[in-house]
Amino acid sequence: MAIRAPFDEITAAEEIPKLVRLTPNLYAASFTLMKLIPARHILRKAVGTGEIGPETLIAETTSGTFGLALAMQAARLGRRLVLVSDPAIDDRLYRRLTDLGAVVERVREKAAVGGYQGARLARLAEIQAEHPDNFCPRQYSNPENPRSYALVAELLAESLGQVDCVVGPVGSGGSMCGTVTSLRSLLPHCRAIGVDTPYSVLFGQPDGHRGLRGLGNSLMPQNLDHRVFDSVHWCSESLAYQATRRLHRQFSMFKGPTSGAAFHVAHWWARANPDSRTVVMLPDDGYRYQDTVYDDDWLRDDGHLDRAAPEVPVFLSDPRVPDGEWSAYEWGRRPYDEVVSSLDAPAGAR
Repeated sequence: MAIRAPFDEITAAEEIPKLVRLTPNLYAASFTLMKLIPARHILRKAVGTGEIGPETLIAETTSGTFGLALAMQAARLGRRLVLVSDPAIDDRLYRRLTDLGAVVERVREKAAVGGYQGARLARLAEIQAEHPDNFCPRQYSNPENPRSYALVAELLAESLGQVDCVVGPVGSGGSMCGTVTSLRSLLPHCRAIGVDTPYSVLFGQPDGHRGLRGLGNSLMPQNLDHRVFDSVHWCSESLAYQATRRLHRQFSMFKGPTSGAAFHVAHWWARANPDSRTVVMLPDDGYRYQDTVYDDDWLRDDGHLDRAAPEVPVFLSDPRVPDGEWSAYEWGRRPYDEVVSSLDAPAGAR
């Protein structure tokens, strides 16, 4: 892939991941801000098609880095941006978003269905009704989100040649589904391992408290194609935090906890499969977590250092039942309904 420099926008420069070899068969695709890929692609395309005009309001629901990516690109385009978030958004991110010109609204109460995500979607609908000339990037349902990651697949294929396994966190479904689907046009046997967190509904678990943010979801996004995934791993917040610190200490990679969770799974997989070339997706840097994940007192006070990180996952017979700090299930590239129906079928019919 021809990458030209100097770039005409910082967003173009920072959407390109750095490829780092961690072990003989494990490579990291290390992003400064991975969500710039869909944010830049979606907004620029909408400007080109006329969906975003000079006075169009851009509005979206997000509590994390997709909002930051939108704010960066909206500032470059000179467009107004309203982001609907919730109490999970930290003060550092809030200050950066508002400094970029974004208006950030935080819902305070959970919806009866869908939790904070449901409440945020309801408020987003109100804002859209108030501003008829609006554009919503719809990261959870816009097919341009996964399509934008063809850029990453092209980079991996041209830089590494053979890629046997891609490991990465799953939230909207865009990054893993888009990257792996594009890669498989060249490498059909490439394995995909999704990393989720307990009490996320993405792969069948009941909606509940999720301390680990940046992956998982309370609602099922349309962009999540379950048929992409060979297996799924659920990592607790404590495991992710410990793995994040190990990634920093061992490899000097200063990343966030979703990266830590993905690294933990990928490191295990790469050791167990030494003849396979594995790539782990590390979505963002660790600056937002200096007062939490990178603070030993915070980790200790919240009990995240009480248990040693398990060395192997617990393999589940039913992905709908959370189990321990780290569990896994062989999904087998099947649709969601097929997996669930096979679990509910009588034993003799399975």
